[in-house]
Amino acid sequence: MEHAVVLFTQDLRLHDHPALTAALRDGRRVLPVFVLDPVLLGRSARNRVRALPGILRGLRGDLRARGGDLVVRRGDTAAEVAALAAEAEARTVHLTEGVSRAAAQREERLRAAGLHVVSHPGLTVVPPGDVTPAGGDHYKVFTPYLRAWEAHPWRAVLPAPGAVPVPGGVDPGEIPARLDEGRGEAAERPIALGEEAARRRLRAWLDGGLAHYAQRHDDLPAGATSHLSADLRMGCLSALEAATLARDEPGGAEFVRQLAWRDFHHQVTAAFPDIAVRDYRPRGTRWRDDPAALEAWKEGRTGVPIVDAGMRQLLSEGFMHNRTRMITAAFLTRTLGIHWRAGAGHFADHLLDGDVANNHGNWQWVAGTGNDTRPNRAFNPLRQARRFDPEGVYVRRYVPELAGLPGRAAHTPWDSPRPGADYPPPIASPGS
Repeated sequence: MEHAVVLFTQDLRLHDHPALTAALRDGRRVLPVFVLDPVLLGRSARNRVRALPGILRGLRGDLRARGGDLVVRRGDTAAEVAALAAEAEARTVHLTEGVSRAAAQREERLRAAGLHVVSHPGLTVVPPGDVTPAGGDHYKVFTPYLRAWEAHPWRAVLPAPGAVPVPGGVDPGEIPARLDEGRGEAAERPIALGEEAARRRLRAWLDGGLAHYAQRHDDLPAGATSHLSADLRMGCLSALEAATLARDEPGGAEFVRQLAWRDFHHQVTAAFPDIAVRDYRPRGTRWRDDPAALEAWKEGRTGVPIVDAGMRQLLSEGFMHNRTRMITAAFLTRTLGIHWRAGAGHFADHLLDGDVANNHGNWQWVAGTGNDTRPNRAFNPLRQARRFDPEGVYVRRYVPELAGLPGRAAHTPWDSPRPGADYPPPIASPGS
């Protein structure tokens, strides 16, 4: 019987892996493969690249426990997969379908190499093309999409395979002890990634924080969100499995709604793969070129404490609370008038959970060029700070210069006679 290659990409797990399950069907031997492509690594956030060796070691260990292995190569993805397929006498490649332009190009190049490519769902809860409006290719507004998404049946969550038989004679290759390629600076305190860690976080979330999610998800000091976004981004956790386990639990509806937003941006990106470089809805906005202001924003030195706290959380953890993502993005685009691409690029260079669909889709939403039905939406950072960090706890956590300012005074250091050593004045009005 013909062997098959399973190319792992954004699906670094064994649970609920349709591509792997399909390749194993009928007793077929499979060759699980991951390619460290220098081009893709160079374009990725350094934080995500650094996480890869640990994730791959965990995946290899799980495959070996089932009689299989993970073959790791470094080089051009299409060329390396074609060479391995020839070595293993395989003609078919199974993989999880992506929505980015890079994912489409990868499939095209694999086919051009003479391989039969079979793509499968696995990136989202509902595959991007499964829910479409009458007379259109994709939903442009979230609310009607959500109604259709909720009415669409979900596929069953697949178990991890019990055994993974592999063709003999293929050198599995070495997983590097460390990778330091990529863009942006490395975070000081990134979370540990991998399927085991992801499933542990999911269980803790279902047993603990989920029930209070609707009431506390915007509570900045509590950080009462799931912290599963990087697990979903790297594919260490299935979005479908998370949604299936959460939807009927207390608090589950609001959490699953956020997964629907994730799916929404993926179906937008599948239809508009230029979302990272072009306005989805051009508004004729005249953007400002202000390198000094942009650099102050990146460094968390704008003089607006809630903005600076969010930007410093990003640099130290490779993560930022969703509420401060909106606050910081609105400050850059709406207050400073700087192009959303500059901000989205900085986020992409640092976020462990950064992907094309969600990162750029949300940036365009905030900037008024995306899928927001209110493109002129006001976003006052000071009001946001007082509402979601009323006692300044989040600000003092990430802006230690303001540790001496009590309570909500941390949000307005310019009103204090002693605002904090070496803390700058605001570069723009934070509102009132």
